[in-house]
Amino acid sequence: MNATARGLFVVFEGLDGSGKTTQLERLAARLEAAGHAVTRTREPYDCEAGRRIRAMAQSGEAVSAEQELAWFWEQREEHVREVIEPALADGRIVLCDRYYLSTVAYQGARGLDAGRLLADSEAAFPLPDLVLWLDLPVTEGLTRVDDRGGPAEPVFEDAERLEAARGVYASLTMSYLARVDAAGDPDEVAKRIADALRERLGLVV
Repeated sequence: MNATARGLFVVFEGLDGSGKTTQLERLAARLEAAGHAVTRTREPYDCEAGRRIRAMAQSGEAVSAEQELAWFWEQREEHVREVIEPALADGRIVLCDRYYLSTVAYQGARGLDAGRLLADSEAAFPLPDLVLWLDLPVTEGLTRVDDRGGPAEPVFEDAERLEAARGVYASLTMSYLARVDAAGDPDEVAKRIADALRERLGLVV
């Protein structure tokens, strides 16, 4: 299946350490090898608000849930305007590492109304054609985070907050959301993702 005139929008969601970035890159390479035009992108988007989020996450000093939400909303508006909408209009397949369901899960875990966050997000931003929720137990995800090294983000890499965020993800029932077991060998996870793409979008990779 070729990308439609609008393109296809596929989002990778999940907790820290669930393998989103790795699996996104694997899928992108397979799609490109099959002749598809692919745009890779991620959130927080690299803009002023996105950089504030990154700095806050690495500082270990959390801001209020409301301020956090405002920053995520601001960077998402810019991200959609500058990257996502133009790529979709050009007929490309957009693969995004996190999107508004991360806001629903993570800010919902901080006590904001997850249902309202979801409704507001769906009204304001382009709906994905498919969200691949890579589900992994929190302890396993944090072990992977420790093993890979790199900059720590203690604000988000907190076990209690991650458990709450996983609970929010698990409560979601939108038709465009597919749960993918993220445990096990990366090749096995890639196959589960390929199965979801075929079943949900008719896209064979």
